Amino acid sequence: MTDYFYSNGKLLLSGEYAILDGAEGWAIPTKFGQSLEITPLPSGSLLWKSFDADKSVWFHGSYDIAEFRQLSSSDAAISKTLMHILKQVRVLRPKFLNSSDGCVVETKLTFSRNWGLGTSSTLINNIAQWAKIDPYELLKKTFGGSGYDIACAQHQHPIIFKIKNSKVTIKEVNPVLSFSDQLYFVYLNQKKNSREAISTYREQSIDKPKFTAKISEITNSLVAANTLQEFETLLNLHEELLSNALNVPTIKEQLFPDYKGCIKSLGGWGGDFVLVTARENTLDYFTRKGYTTIISYSDMIL
Repeated sequence: MTDYFYSNGKLLLSGEYAILDGAEGWAIPTKFGQSLEITPLPSGSLLWKSFDADKSVWFHGSYDIAEFRQLSSSDAAISKTLMHILKQVRVLRPKFLNSSDGCVVETKLTFSRNWGLGTSSTLINNIAQWAKIDPYELLKKTFGGSGYDIACAQHQHPIIFKIKNSKVTIKEVNPVLSFSDQLYFVYLNQKKNSREAISTYREQSIDKPKFTAKISEITNSLVAANTLQEFETLLNLHEELLSNALNVPTIKEQLFPDYKGCIKSLGGWGGDFVLVTARENTLDYFTRKGYTTIISYSDMIL
């Protein structure tokens, strides 16, 4: 019998970086995600195969189940990370895959793994479901981070996420954005390394309590915004605060200074997606500059 698990992808619309210090962030589960299928195999081997959205295999490997020892792999670094995850699962649940039976595992993305929508977090949540363990604990032992992406993997509605003193608070919200048809997500053609981005943030010297309080205020105002103008004002304020905190120019200043609408970075600054507010020439403006992956708010949000 085949076991099947699925987790939603994620985007953090507000609170990036500051969420690590207790700020509230507006996070959304996406219509894109990743599945994990497990089929029993009458051997002591684990055969792993990962598919990208275009159905191409981007990783495969085989492992001895007794010790999660690599037998073969297509990528040594990815294989090492996978073995580490599986070994940490066994720390949390010693009986995980401890019989003589093996299995075939297939993971399938419905988004390009370069998009930064949660290839790792959806994997962690799926494996945690499979092993019947706490995904937040598994995240701590592997990739780290705030855990908002795990929350998105599990929820079917936008959320306000907060983590303070290791305690996670999640509140589902249902923003009524009458202007949602004027919101788009544009991929910047490069994936940002979130660990490096977080490290850069940690090096900055700022008044964290004041900073996080202001970001939380903006987060709650954003989900309650009634007009596009109000929404844009808040997005620009958020960008300005982060720009000052990170000591780097905003993505609009760097790449799109002549764009008439608002542009807000999402996740690690300088990569992945940005949120843009539309004007008459929005799609043409970005495609002319080579940014052809443009997804509407309604097509992205679960």
